[in-house]
Amino acid sequence: MREAFSNALVRLALADPKVLLLTGDHGYALFDEFRKRCPDQYINAGIAEQNMVGMAAGLARVGFRPFVYGLAAFVPIRTLEQIKLDIAHDDLPVVLVGDGAGFVYSHLGTSHQSTEDIACTRAIPGLEVLSPADRFEMTACMERAYAAKQAVYLRMGKSDCGDVHAQTIPELKAGGLVQVLLGRSDRPGLIATGSMVRVAVDIAQRLNLSVWSAPVLKPFLSDDVCAAARATTGLVTLEEHSVLGGLGAAVTEITSEQQPTRVLRIGVQDRFSKYCGTYDYLLREHGLDRSAVARRIDDFVASF
Repeated sequence: MREAFSNALVRLALADPKVLLLTGDHGYALFDEFRKRCPDQYINAGIAEQNMVGMAAGLARVGFRPFVYGLAAFVPIRTLEQIKLDIAHDDLPVVLVGDGAGFVYSHLGTSHQSTEDIACTRAIPGLEVLSPADRFEMTACMERAYAAKQAVYLRMGKSDCGDVHAQTIPELKAGGLVQVLLGRSDRPGLIATGSMVRVAVDIAQRLNLSVWSAPVLKPFLSDDVCAAARATTGLVTLEEHSVLGGLGAAVTEITSEQQPTRVLRIGVQDRFSKYCGTYDYLLREHGLDRSAVARRIDDFVASF
């Protein structure tokens, strides 16, 4: 997925000299191709993420299309005020890319783990929120972000979970769910985003459940959520993010008002990580490993 991000960024920059990449002193090989092919469109803003967002706002005002890259714990979390006031308030077309969302930087502790970024960005007016699950969704999200006339936050979680789509997906509509699997209508359905879509697919195949991916979290299309609720006996949401303010919250906000149904929210509970460790360890600690998620879904299916 990160390769798809890099490829899309290079392609956009070659086609449009106004596309700029701003990074906070990240020397990743991820940007080697961009630096090689578009050296005049690359800005290393240093370890000064708040200044970097302000710089991007100024560049957008004079006609550039900045892509601002950082770790999700810093872009958007550290820079939330600048995103709100410098960019979103004035409808500037800046794309903010938060890499390593969720527990990807597990060994670095709470300061580098980001399980609140969807909640924070969803609440900012005029800011679109994207959360791709695989390389195909990443390519579609990058195209959508570039075409947007407003600020966009693109969340990049665990990038090597494997594909959930067999081929390129159509252009993403605003807030639309993308169906990945069609299961039995007399059972609950799964709505997942980011890294948890792969988990949802693997579990759903065993239980013959429908799965929808949610690559666009804001604006979130109520018609698609209501249709998923009508097509199933209940919904399960899965996200590597807090259960407060994220995908599960968005789904329950819609269903409670427009299409009442039972919803099980699977995500990070209202607490910090207790220990540091590997990515797989952190998933186990928070009950988001495959076996723990499968047990909760099994119990939910059995309750109908």
